[in-house]
Amino acid sequence: MDAINQTFLILGVSKSGKTVIDYLLKRNKNKIYFYEEIENEKTKTTISDLTEKGLIRVTKETLTDVFPVIDVVVLSPGVPINHGVAVEARERKIKIIGETEFAYRCFIPRIVAVTGTNGKTTTVSLLENVLTKGNVKEKSVGNIGRPFTDCIPEIESDTVCVAEISSFQLESTDYFAPHIAMITNIAPDHLERHYTMENYVYVKSRILKNAGESEYAVLNYDDETVKSFASGTKAKIVYVSVKNEVDGAYLKDGKMYYKGEFIMDIEDMPIGGLHNVYNALFAISAAKLLGVDNQSVINGIKEFKGVKHRMERVTDIDGVTYINDSKSTNTAAAITALKTLRSPTVLLLGGSEKGEKYEALFNEIKNCPVRRVILYGASRFNMLNAALNENYTSLTLTDDFCSAVRIARIFAENGDTVLLSPACASFDEFSCFEERGERFVGLLGNNEKNEER
Repeated sequence: MDAINQTFLILGVSKSGKTVIDYLLKRNKNKIYFYEEIENEKTKTTISDLTEKGLIRVTKETLTDVFPVIDVVVLSPGVPINHGVAVEARERKIKIIGETEFAYRCFIPRIVAVTGTNGKTTTVSLLENVLTKGNVKEKSVGNIGRPFTDCIPEIESDTVCVAEISSFQLESTDYFAPHIAMITNIAPDHLERHYTMENYVYVKSRILKNAGESEYAVLNYDDETVKSFASGTKAKIVYVSVKNEVDGAYLKDGKMYYKGEFIMDIEDMPIGGLHNVYNALFAISAAKLLGVDNQSVINGIKEFKGVKHRMERVTDIDGVTYINDSKSTNTAAAITALKTLRSPTVLLLGGSEKGEKYEALFNEIKNCPVRRVILYGASRFNMLNAALNENYTSLTLTDDFCSAVRIARIFAENGDTVLLSPACASFDEFSCFEERGERFVGLLGNNEKNEER
């Protein structure tokens, strides 16, 4: 791909799409085209700004005339690969790539890419902390915050790019080949987008598609699906396990090791839970493969305080602890959160659905110290049916998120925990899980509990 001389059509002008446009505006010699079908105040402003900069907006009516001059279509992560424009472009044999692939083709640094259903953000953040302690120049990119393309001007030849990569991004990659590819786990997620579990697993496996003998695949040995990926890649395999001594990073008798070498005790980690041991083992593996010394690894893990919106202890009010786990957007993540509970808990569940069933979640809830579940949002009735199927009845239903939080505060008693771990996406009421988490924190700042009682 030639970002200077070829002609591009950007499909979707989200944050990722706009960063591609900004990159091309500084370098590309040709006209730049964009397609955006969503009409709201935000997109109207964006469309106006882009046309003022000289970009050409394409519509359904003008696509036929424009396609003959297009060399590459760049999809934003929110646009599915089977979108009508993408389908027609493929039929015309026009190259279709995503923003991640675009950045990769423009500039190929050392990349550590992390994918999986859960644990991606924490693993990336942990590794970022460890690399900083080891004086390794690093840049966190991808799904964790800044799009890859936006960071290209800041990336030097000795920079390590630590990329959180979602299934949406992997869906449109082609030649993307990270030096170290890490797959944390696989559980049902985004089935509203990928339709079947088999397709979701296939999309996740694409992170290893182009790996050669000089690359590394760090795989969860305890996850049978992830473990099976080892047979389909040329990369060197490094395993992570909390159950077995493996060729890689593992847990034994409360201590973490890498290839037989003791690294640190898990009791020295400031964040708890077995899921965070997995995250630390992945970070250790990547750091050691990048040549980071043990003391820097230890310091980076010891000083890591966790990720915002992931089991984040927000506040204590009237003896009740409030925990923000808004990043829990699927049932596997919520079940992981439930396994950390020690005190009586009021649990907030709900949001927009992702094609999952909820029976396994309520079966787990029955074995945890959850004494009341507040169901809210678009998923509440399907969740209610799943709960009743599992004979769980300690439920309260309400339609919106703010009401759910207020009801949880009414039910909570001294010594309890109120846990927001929705097991759903946030798009029925919010633009992202971060906004949902911030609303949760904001509502706790309003001391309405005593008035409502």
